[in-house]
This record gives sequence, C-alpha cells and structure tokens, in this order.
Amino acid sequence: MVNTPTVIEWDGAAATRLRNAVGGQVLVPGDAGYEQARTVYLGGMDQRPAMIAQPSDADDVARIVMFARDHGLPLTVKGGGHSLFCLSDGLVLDTSALNSLEIDPEARTAWAGAGLNAGEYGKEVAEHGLVTGFGDTGSVGLGGITVGGGIGYLVRKYGLTIDDLLAAEVVTADGTVRLVDSENEPDLFWAIRGGGGNFGVVTRLKFRLHELPTVTGGMLIMPATPEIIAGFVIAADEAPEELSTIANVMPSPPMPFVPEELHGTPIILATLVYAGEGEEAEKALAPFRELATPIADMIRAMPYTGVYPPEDEDFHPVAAARSLLTDDFGLDDATLVLERVASSTAVMPAVQIRVLGGAMARVPSEATAFAHRDRRILVNVAAMYTDPAEAESHTRWADELAAALQKGGPGVYVNFLAEDSEARVRDAYPEGTWDRLRAIKRTYDPTNVFRVNSNIPPADESR
Repeated sequence: MVNTPTVIEWDGAAATRLRNAVGGQVLVPGDAGYEQARTVYLGGMDQRPAMIAQPSDADDVARIVMFARDHGLPLTVKGGGHSLFCLSDGLVLDTSALNSLEIDPEARTAWAGAGLNAGEYGKEVAEHGLVTGFGDTGSVGLGGITVGGGIGYLVRKYGLTIDDLLAAEVVTADGTVRLVDSENEPDLFWAIRGGGGNFGVVTRLKFRLHELPTVTGGMLIMPATPEIIAGFVIAADEAPEELSTIANVMPSPPMPFVPEELHGTPIILATLVYAGEGEEAEKALAPFRELATPIADMIRAMPYTGVYPPEDEDFHPVAAARSLLTDDFGLDDATLVLERVASSTAVMPAVQIRVLGGAMARVPSEATAFAHRDRRILVNVAAMYTDPAEAESHTRWADELAAALQKGGPGVYVNFLAEDSEARVRDAYPEGTWDRLRAIKRTYDPTNVFRVNSNIPPADESR
C-alpha cells in the first residue's frame, strides 16, 4: 500500500509554542533530523507531518497530547516504525527518546521505556541470562508490539508479550500520567493488553523476565511441496511448548546458501526457536529435519537475541498484506498456497504460517483484551511489489487467498491489520471484548483523540 501525502501547514508560532512547552525536540519540515524522524520501516509512506515531537519523559508526552487535542491535530505515535499508523500529516509523537531501562535481575523484572526496540532491550537483559518474548524482529518498538499482544518466538513457551506485562505508565487523553496494573485502574490495564493504541500513550512498561541464557534456533530451509508444508504444520502443533516456529512459503530468493538452480523455486523458509539447548532441543527439532533433506540448516545454540535476523536500514518494503487467525491448515490449504504463490506477479509473494497454542492458549480469553487465545494458527499473506500501479491487483490476490484460508469464525491479530483495518477491526475482538473495550474507551478517551490506529470508538459513538 502507498500512502499519498497531504501537507498541513502550520505557522511557526504553533511549533514555537510546543517547543516552549516540552523539554524534548520538536521538528518541522526543513529542520535537521526531520527527514530521519519521518522515516519508517514500511515503504510507500510519504507523509510529511506538520510537526514531529520527541518527548523526553511522560510529562512531555502529556503536554504533546494536550496540544494535539486542543488544536484538533491528528495525533499518531511512532515507536519502531513498523505500523501503518505511525505517521500522520498532523502531529507525530516520536517515542524514540523514551529509552530508559531498569533491570532487577533478582526480582526478574525490568522497567523499559516504550521507545526501546526489542533488540536493544533483549541485548541488555541477556547480559543477565534473562529474556522477555516480543516479536520476530529486533527493530520493532516495545510500546507498539506490546499493546497489540505480542506474538513471537517464545509464544508457546511463555505466552504473549502482554502475559509478561506487570504494569505500565500511560498518558491518557486528558493529559493524566497514570501508573496502571492489575490493582490500579485495572480496566485500563486490561484494555492496553491487546486493545492497541486506543487508550493512551504507553511511556514505560514493566515486564517479567525469564531465565533463558541459551536457545537453540535459526533458519531451516526446505523444498516446499503440499506434503512437506502440511507436515511442517503438524510437527509444529505436536512439538513441545518450548518450540515456536514461523514458516514462510515463498519462491527462493537468490540467497548465497541456496544453490543457484533452486533460486525462484518454492521453499519453506522457516525460523525455529527452542527455549533451551542440548538433547531435548535436538529431539524437538528432529521431526522437521525428517520432513525433507534441508536446503540449508542454520539452527544452533545461541543467545535469544541471536534469532533476530540482521536488518538493512535501507530496506523499506511495500506490500499488499492480509492476516487471519484460523483453526486448521491441511494438505488442501498447502496445495492452494503453492498454486496461488506461483500465480502471483509480485516481486515476492509469500504466505507465513505460525502455529500457536501452548502458554498463550492457557490464559483465559477474558483475562486480556487479546481474546483469541484458542485460535490455533496465525497466517499472514503478503505480496511485495515496487510499482504503485499494481497495488490493486496484489491487494486482490491477498484478499482472495486470505479468505480462502479462513477456517472457523473470523479472526485477526490487531498488530497485523493494514489498510483493511477499518473494515476488519471487529474481527480482532469477540463481541463481549469489543463492548468492554468501547466502554473503557468512553471513560478514558471519550472524544477519540487516539483515533489514528485500528480504531475502537467510544461506546456512545456510532460507527
């Protein structure tokens, strides 16, 4: 998807007033650092915000929120820059300077600034042999991934990121800085664990840490046939909870460790992570290696942060993407995926399959705003492309394939919603969860200040 920019003009006095109100930086077009601050992970996003404010603490955040509210400016929150909603043409609140980290190794807890990314946090806590599970990339921001749920390489062992969230500092739409947990403003604490950025700006988060000095993981590449894909899903479902997997069905890119004659042929590019090492890890990994002779096997013992792939700062993909939570993925689905991937004209079509369950599924669905605890599989369909004129055809391809793979009732992971967000946000929440979120939204954000997101409207507002 490509976003067309709209420029909102503001006189210099507005920026001056905001600069005088906050201790952090306020950038406008033409300022040094502005272009870097508006750069995000996703390609095709070319908004030129009227202002980008970089708060230094929660009080700064409160002043920025009040400024946006009082001036009627669209307000967005930018962390790691992986979200479609992290830029606007109005006022962007860039959390990158909120990067404090206080680790208590004995209590196994950490207070982390929301502007840290998963790689930065993971590197520091790994010095103590500890981990918190986030997503599948080191550059994702802690604040954004957490409020949506957090599905990553430790989801079956330790659950979602929100299952290790013990408390949070949140700035709500009225400019109040609130410390919330299970006993203090429990409704708000419940809502930010899966309800996205609808209820305030999370500035600090207190996480539980787990002792895990070493994991056994890495990339496993295999040829893709219907039988091997379906077998992979069965093996992932039957694996011990210590093992979480992500499998991408795609044409092989020209990677140096893949023989040239296999470039462009269908492969499973998988990442497997076992929470531990040694004989038990090898036993858990054996069923996958037995599915077919691997094209490449890079699985080894490493610190948890070693599973994050190296990232190219100049890589900004543009993709038509659709996500769904489903209850089954069998041989017919694998056959369909291979057929549709082969028919795509995108630069890189891919279907990602994540088998869930384990610790994530044992938490009661009503315990957090992320309520799809019983869904077995997360599927993401994506078609990367370079020509904006092709957007419609690739989006149609993604829509049709995602619809064909849906088994059971509709369901979607809110962090993976794209430009289909407005149409599908209800699918992220069962009816009772949705109604409770709307009631909490009415309490904490009755005028919908936090609306540039996968939006949950206040209970007294029709949609």
